[in-house]
Amino acid sequence: MASLSTSVISLPRHPNSSPPTFSTDLRISSHPALSLVDQCTSIKQLKQVHAQMLRTGVFFDPYSASKLIAASALSSFSSLDYARQVFDQIPQPNVYTWNTLIRAYASSSEPAESILVFLEMLDHCSECPDKYTYTFAIKAASELRALQVGRGFHGMTIKASLGSDIYILNSLVHFYGSCGDLDLARRVFVKTPKKDVVSWNSMITVFAQGNCPQEALELFKEMEAENVKPNDVTMVSVLSACAKKVDLEFGRWVCSYIQRNEIKENLTLNNAMLDMYVKCGSVEDAKRLFDRMPEKDIVSWTTMLDGYAQLGNYEEAWRVFAAMPSQDIAAWNVLISSYEQSGKPKEALAVFNELQKSKSPKPDEVTLVSTLAACAQLGAIDLGGWIHVYIKKQVMKLNCHLTTSLIDMYAKCGDLDKALEVFNSVERRDVFVWSAMIAGLAMHGQGRDALEFFSKMLEAKVKPNAVTFTNVLCACSHTGLVDEGRTFFYQMEPVYGVVPGIKHYACMVDILGRSGNLDEAVELIEKMPIPPTASVWGALLGACKLHGNVVLAEKACSHLLELDPRNHGAYVLLSNIYAKTGKWDEVSGLRKHMRDAGIKKEPGCSSIEVNGSVHEFLVGDNSHPLCKEIYSKLDEMALRLKSNGYVPNKSHLLQFVEEEDMKDHALILHSEKLAIAFGLISLSPSQPIHVVKNLRVCGDCHSVAKLISKLYDREILLRDRYRFHHFREGHCSCNDYW
Repeated sequence: MASLSTSVISLPRHPNSSPPTFSTDLRISSHPALSLVDQCTSIKQLKQVHAQMLRTGVFFDPYSASKLIAASALSSFSSLDYARQVFDQIPQPNVYTWNTLIRAYASSSEPAESILVFLEMLDHCSECPDKYTYTFAIKAASELRALQVGRGFHGMTIKASLGSDIYILNSLVHFYGSCGDLDLARRVFVKTPKKDVVSWNSMITVFAQGNCPQEALELFKEMEAENVKPNDVTMVSVLSACAKKVDLEFGRWVCSYIQRNEIKENLTLNNAMLDMYVKCGSVEDAKRLFDRMPEKDIVSWTTMLDGYAQLGNYEEAWRVFAAMPSQDIAAWNVLISSYEQSGKPKEALAVFNELQKSKSPKPDEVTLVSTLAACAQLGAIDLGGWIHVYIKKQVMKLNCHLTTSLIDMYAKCGDLDKALEVFNSVERRDVFVWSAMIAGLAMHGQGRDALEFFSKMLEAKVKPNAVTFTNVLCACSHTGLVDEGRTFFYQMEPVYGVVPGIKHYACMVDILGRSGNLDEAVELIEKMPIPPTASVWGALLGACKLHGNVVLAEKACSHLLELDPRNHGAYVLLSNIYAKTGKWDEVSGLRKHMRDAGIKKEPGCSSIEVNGSVHEFLVGDNSHPLCKEIYSKLDEMALRLKSNGYVPNKSHLLQFVEEEDMKDHALILHSEKLAIAFGLISLSPSQPIHVVKNLRVCGDCHSVAKLISKLYDREILLRDRYRFHHFREGHCSCNDYW
């Protein structure tokens, strides 16, 4: 562009002298300064042109000013702050100029400014808003999910006789869909007199994004019947609906439809096809498409990575990851979250450590939420605490997602005080933050406190959801609050509008069963409006184990195995009930049946964090580098336990062991005992021993942990699959109600 020597100037609020007038519009439109506007490639150059326009007076012509505003607000190098300053210098902005600023703000990170400018326009502009004004203002309302504001705009368009304009109607369909009002979106769509392809696309997208994939697909079929030719935007939304519906067959048909109708494939459309294949479980189809795609971006690579990771094919996932031109944070997040969600928290933390070493890119909210969840699974409080400090140092906003994750991590890692500290440090608490805190208190056996928090939640006008009630009922279950549990369960639907689901019935059966009300538990199961699942029968079976009811246990186990024939937990529980009642022939029979059917008991695994490193132990594990020292400490523990009156509880053996000393030996090798022994030799006496077990802790290990806490004067926190056991001076926080 031509060189301009004029430096960037500060803008006065009003010009000191009247601008010169031009005899014809042609003279203005052909002025050299205006042609320079189109040539600008930076805001600095635009400011130089602006300065020249001020000096020559061209700026004060409405057409010229609107051209400058459009460049400063809508170009690739736009600056809305500068555009606003320029706008404020125009004595009488025309409708086009107002629309440009409203449009720019509507597409920015500050859509509320768009609505404020619209209100200014109503007050200061001599002309009425046109169809474009309302289209941009409605877009801003969509971005803000401001239902009442958008409805106000809808009414204004009708009063302005613009209610049948196709642009406005299409914008309204999108707006109501964005606000979650699919019925109103559909009503506007149906009343649109001459629907164009954008109309159909808007409504199909609303259904696809609003978790109504079936409706989206049906509307696509209607569109075809109306002989409206779909375009690439249509097909992206249709593919999204197929992915959400997990309809691979129809998804494949859509892909062939795209080819048959010669709909131009572009990167966005190809990525939508990739996503559909992956979410429908066909990585093979995705790979074939991926290999022939002429252009790939980070979304393409990440989709393929996600496909392999979700299938558990981490070898291929890592190959894709290594082949990526660049690994953005989304790619790292795929690996971390997939490991965490598939029950491989140690691997998730290993990936997070690699991310830290790479120093680029920086972890985002998704990374930290997934990593905190992995820390919670493993009981890795050192790393979880480090992430908390990292959030503070990076001045990251502690939103509800991160708050919930931190509370969950601290609670599951045994530091309830820290969880409460996080809870109390935030002002905004949604239902998930409250529910996480209630769950933490429940897990630690503080049932009364959990119910008090539930009351405070209601006082704060936060509506409980299904998750909240699961946690409330668990609190009642863990602390024997039977009457309270009944009250909450039967109030769920009539008082709070939450229909009890299978988890709530399982909790209620557990509450009744643990308290010895087995008949009432059975009656509740028989009256369930939904078929009881394995979890419900499992809760009853667990209660039968506690109270030694063999007949009912066999019935519950039979129902459970009908639903889940390979449920090893059912065999283990029934075996323990037989062992508890001395029916060793039945124990042996169950063991043989499991062996013949190839059903293996899930191995007990206990983890303990020492100096930031997580150590895992399986039953009878001898793979640890300090194996000799651990078993030496175990022998010492056994001697001290025996001399203090400890008698092994042999009913917790799955298999029949003939020799008495072998029974004792089998019990002492349980994974939590190995972890406790390692904690005794690795941690200073002032440090609590934190152990996390993947299964429910057995009664013998519970008794041993209580006695060790007294004999060694150590604080032991043992978290099993269901709750925390906090051992101090020979006592447990669960008061043996577990």
